[in-house]
Amino acid sequence: MIAESPFKSDSTASNKCGFTLMNNQVGVVVAEVMRGKPNVTVMPLPSMIRVDAVGRMDIVYDEVSEALGEEPGYFDAAEFEENMSTHYGRMIHEDDRTIMFANPEDAAEYIGFDLRVG
Repeated sequence: MIAESPFKSDSTASNKCGFTLMNNQVGVVVAEVMRGKPNVTVMPLPSMIRVDAVGRMDIVYDEVSEALGEEPGYFDAAEFEENMSTHYGRMIHEDDRTIMFANPEDAAEYIGFDLRVG
């Protein structure tokens, strides 16, 4: 009997979203801020840090600014993008945070997408 591969294709929805960060000073601080949030898992790897969540996660800029020892407003979408390598799920940038959604339908109100069938 042949064992089933753990790498087989699976097209079911995972209900997860996430991003990878560079494993640098800023990336480590962002990961530490995210580690304390509900439904978030942080996995440090040699060259990057993986941050995954079930459903939704918010990266609140002023929380990261404070953890970095900077004034409110220091960390923003540009800083986040500079330290992020890749992401999966729907990503929405707001003035004060970036929101990651596992399901595109959950982001509909933020992007002006009408879910009603016409």
